[in-house]
Amino acid sequence: MIFNDDTFIMKPGFFHVHKSITHLMLIKGIFALIFLVLLLTGCQNNNFQTCLDLPNIILVITDDQGYGDLGLHGNAVIQTPTLDSLGRNSARLTNFYVSPVCAPTRSSLMTGRYSLRTGVFDTYNGGAIMSETEMTIAEYLKQAGYRTGIFGKWHLGDTYPFRPQDQGFDKSFVHGGGGIGQPGDFYENYIKGDSSYFNPVLEFNGEKVNTTGYCSDVFTDLAIEFIKENRNRPFFAYISYNAPHTPLQVPKVYLQMYDTVVVPEVLDRGKGSDVETMTESDIESARRVYAMVSNIDDNFRRLWETIRKEGITYNTLIIFMTDNGPQQRRFNAGLRSRKGSVYEGGIRVPSFWHWPGRFESIDRDFVSAHIDVLPTILDICKIPHKAENPIDGMSLLPVLKGEDKPNYQRQLVHYWYRGYLEPYHNIAFRAGNLKLVAQGDYQIQLSDFELYDIAVDPFERNDISSSSTGIVDSIKVEFDAWYADIMKSKNLDIQRIQIGTTHQNPVVLGRNDIKGASAKQWMSEVGYGYWDVLIAESGVYDIKVRFFNPVKVPGSISIRFGKVQRTIDWNEGSDNLIVFKNIQLPQGPCVAEAWHQYQGKIVSPINVQVYKHVQ
Repeated sequence: MIFNDDTFIMKPGFFHVHKSITHLMLIKGIFALIFLVLLLTGCQNNNFQTCLDLPNIILVITDDQGYGDLGLHGNAVIQTPTLDSLGRNSARLTNFYVSPVCAPTRSSLMTGRYSLRTGVFDTYNGGAIMSETEMTIAEYLKQAGYRTGIFGKWHLGDTYPFRPQDQGFDKSFVHGGGGIGQPGDFYENYIKGDSSYFNPVLEFNGEKVNTTGYCSDVFTDLAIEFIKENRNRPFFAYISYNAPHTPLQVPKVYLQMYDTVVVPEVLDRGKGSDVETMTESDIESARRVYAMVSNIDDNFRRLWETIRKEGITYNTLIIFMTDNGPQQRRFNAGLRSRKGSVYEGGIRVPSFWHWPGRFESIDRDFVSAHIDVLPTILDICKIPHKAENPIDGMSLLPVLKGEDKPNYQRQLVHYWYRGYLEPYHNIAFRAGNLKLVAQGDYQIQLSDFELYDIAVDPFERNDISSSSTGIVDSIKVEFDAWYADIMKSKNLDIQRIQIGTTHQNPVVLGRNDIKGASAKQWMSEVGYGYWDVLIAESGVYDIKVRFFNPVKVPGSISIRFGKVQRTIDWNEGSDNLIVFKNIQLPQGPCVAEAWHQYQGKIVSPINVQVYKHVQ
């Protein structure tokens, strides 16, 4: 069943309008009565004024679903009837941008601020921990009387005080790290390998729980339960699917939908050239991604159906978006490049805002971004933002309502680099319709910058920098000023994992937060890594060191927390979990380390569990 809210919109000519003032007043009265009944039906037992002021908010975000992964955006292969219907019946922000990768997008989405201001600078290597000083959408709404819930991917910190339940969510059902089955996720999911997306272990408000079913189905089930529980009060449901991110695991019934589908063998770059040939592996990946998105489409249908059945359609705002461009080669509506890139294909994504009776179903081409979501929600709910956390974004409410566009040229900065941001590695500065791109290092020459007029060249085929050197120089100056300012952000200082608190015991030092020189440190056992921690309280601790594989080679196994170092001689065995008991640790910040050394080699563990003895 495809839902179409057009059925609730009175069409011209529905009534025969007479010139009589009495009849006109009667008609207006009928419309007013119908609207009132619908609102009251949706509000159910809510206080009517509260219902008007505080709409339910459902924010749905998918992982690695590109702009082209919707039938609505010209993809002739993918089957997304429900999401297409949502798009057709929503205010569509057609120039909506995010970060090139997921954790930075999510921190900006939650705070209305550029990710670097929040402390997030990467997707792992210790760079995906958002400062506890940030005010999230959930915290703002919770203070305004909302019930708040997250279902799926958080990717902004797995330990206190960075977890969702520490950042404003009443109900938190999440996986660990950046994805189910990754080394930074729960060990039980990691060791399942090719089946990690099925029956995943999740965390419910700090406690591990076993679930049954495919991950996207499970998250939807939990969200539906939350919606039903809170149908008579304002709620905020953040449904953050980890699909269609790798590994590309999907129920067979959805994969079979694409068994006989012919996936185009080349990527569509619009009317331009520079097409990339898709290999058989690329085509198989596209089929799997499309199957995962079709599963999300079915789950979204269940969500939409629940909203209708619960009678809360007209006081519920639904926002749908994705976190970055596609990871693999496939159709992307002609946009250049993919995930990780500051070209349009890496950062331009769908953004649908569905609020029947409030937002018209129409394209809005104003340049907008993830940093605008929080201020827009605050504006809708009439909630002032905290002055101590200045917002980089702006409210899009006037744009969504079809009022006059802001009369200035929008500026946006796009960036991503492994580790802390460097000039000029993969950066873009949007100044109105002009977009400056740099793909070099800090010694880059002015002639190496690229400049595009996105209004006339959305596929970024025509670099006009050589004929616009003055413009290139002036925009570069603006970027340099922005960079100098944002790198002063206090939250870019080390975000330390807190050990020994009553809020979380034991604490698992996981692979998403391990630091090291290697970009692949988070998933490789070879090499050295460390964690920045804070021992909140001195005391006696047990420390369990878990390696990727059983430790069979003789050598030594060591731990070090600041000045406290202990070593065990390891001669033989097949365990991958080694326990150090009754270790006295002093209070204070330190570096935590653990390693297996043998024959001149260093092996790091997959995680380290630290448990404080309770008196």
